[in-house]
Amino acid sequence: CTSQMERHIQIYTPDMHEFYVEKAIEAAFKVWSRAAPLEFKRVTDKVADIELSFQRGDHYDNSPFDGPGGTLAHAFQPGSNIGGDVHFDEDETWTAGGPQGHNLFIVAAHEIGHALGLSHSTDQGALMYPSYTYSDPRTFQLNQDDIDGIQTLYGKPDIPVKGPKTPEACAPSTTFDAVTTLRGEMLFFKGRYFWRKHFQSGVQLEFIGTFWPELPSGIQAAYENYETDNFLVFKGNKYWALNGYTIESGYPKSIYQLGFPNTVKRIDAAFSDPESGKTYFFVNEKYWRYDEIRQSMETGYPRLIAQDFKGVGKKIDAAIQQNGYIYFFRGRRVTQFDPRRKSVVPPIQKSNSWLNC
Repeated sequence: CTSQMERHIQIYTPDMHEFYVEKAIEAAFKVWSRAAPLEFKRVTDKVADIELSFQRGDHYDNSPFDGPGGTLAHAFQPGSNIGGDVHFDEDETWTAGGPQGHNLFIVAAHEIGHALGLSHSTDQGALMYPSYTYSDPRTFQLNQDDIDGIQTLYGKPDIPVKGPKTPEACAPSTTFDAVTTLRGEMLFFKGRYFWRKHFQSGVQLEFIGTFWPELPSGIQAAYENYETDNFLVFKGNKYWALNGYTIESGYPKSIYQLGFPNTVKRIDAAFSDPESGKTYFFVNEKYWRYDEIRQSMETGYPRLIAQDFKGVGKKIDAAIQQNGYIYFFRGRRVTQFDPRRKSVVPPIQKSNSWLNC
């Protein structure tokens, strides 16, 4: 049985054209109508179940807004009068697109969750987690925790839906997309997240979008460049240079500018050797070597991984050099390789043993 509700935007924001406000709000309602048997009808000539408006400061609902920053919006649990209504703080800067300001679609989808009866979630990757993180509306996916929550209240839709789950460091299936060091820390990338490992403060899960809103999710390779004191991340045929929490100007650049042939469509893994200033790039069963000091790809490459790194296997997910050894991550396993002896050092560990598991 489908639950039907009416929606209406009472007061618009001058930050965006009304057309884009409507578009963002409609998309935010669709997030929930795909996950549960819910139907939302837009009305203009009467009071709706869910009234949405942009308000400033004290707007007579016992929950005054606090100016720019702080509380972005609030919503009331379903009920009569003000119940189910959503208010956005007009003192924020609302946007339809990129990471600047606050994305109306993301905030509206969260607040509509409250208007439908959901409370905050303790799952860091959930839309209903109580802090704003920018996520590209074009690739947004509702987390499984949110789907479970809305289906508990309204049941399941005719077409089954599955959402991404927030990765757990110590789950047996945990693998990494890329691994790099960064000024004494280690970063382990996975989907739209990364784990940050500091030797004093332990391991924390973070959103890529919180630190670098312009970066895509699903980073495929990363390494710290000791010559320039920054680190580089790769996805597809593009790469970005990051200086701490800022993306350096002029990026993304094409990997072909580094000297790769156009048959290479993505980099699987990379690590840099601080002593020699050489960076190793792994692509399928081959690897290339790049001279960071001369800023050019070395001649005589690519070479076969199996030839020079015997026993590590091919198709590497991530690689890192530490304490004189190279560590190759493949699926749930990590192999330690001794470059002096040119051989694998047993035992093979679990990848997430690096996250203190």
